[in-house]
Amino acid sequence: MAEELNLHSLSPAQPRKDRKRVGRGMGSGKGRYSGRGIKGQKSRSGSHKMPAGFEGGQMPIDMRLPKLRGNTSADAMPIGPFRTSTQPVNLRDLEARFEAGAEVTPDALITVGLIKNTKTDIKILGSGELTKKLSVIAHGFSKTAKEKIEAAGGTVSWLRGEPVEKKPRRSRAKSPGAREAAEVEIAEEATATAADDAIAGGEPVEKKPRRSKAKSPAASEAAEAQIAEEAKPAAADEAVASKGEAPALQGDAPASNGEAPAE
Repeated sequence: MAEELNLHSLSPAQPRKDRKRVGRGMGSGKGRYSGRGIKGQKSRSGSHKMPAGFEGGQMPIDMRLPKLRGNTSADAMPIGPFRTSTQPVNLRDLEARFEAGAEVTPDALITVGLIKNTKTDIKILGSGELTKKLSVIAHGFSKTAKEKIEAAGGTVSWLRGEPVEKKPRRSRAKSPGAREAAEVEIAEEATATAADDAIAGGEPVEKKPRRSKAKSPAASEAAEAQIAEEAKPAAADEAVASKGEAPALQGDAPASNGEAPAE
């Protein structure tokens, strides 16, 4: 038989654990340094009340890591006053908790227990199927959720206005199609310019294609042979000319001295 419960027999469900008493002499087991060791920051009073993230004075990890730009911009990463966190509500939960034709508002979501409060924005996600016609009012909707609600005959309303889609930025690198179009446009302009020149009376002069600097071995040998053949007739003409002029030079030599040539 269990012992009768009286004031003298009361005891806690779990026995209390005595607190650690430090600095009560060497015999207590926690004397001299009281379990803190010798010197150092952690042996001083107040050393265990440092703020979270304090690393002894060195640059803390949250300041060493790089951050994305624009922490004060409304459309930047979700930090500070521009945090973009939301509490999700899926379509399968709306299907289970609401009747057809019902109006789904933040207060109605609190009533059925899908959210706790309205401090955080509500976003409707498209997980699950929806067969009931509902009028849903929330801060945000995923693309899939919006399509499914409207497909079931319901309506969607944004509490802060429908978001505006941002136009994608044009990339500097042109696509192959754009390059081809630019080349065709340049060719058409060149053709039109040539036609204008012909009408004005001046035919456009065709430019000869430039020869490539790097020649093949066979082409270089052929060019050298052609240069050698052109050099041979020129050398022969020079030799003939030099032979015909030699007597004239000899006959003119006395005249240069002021003596008349003998007849």
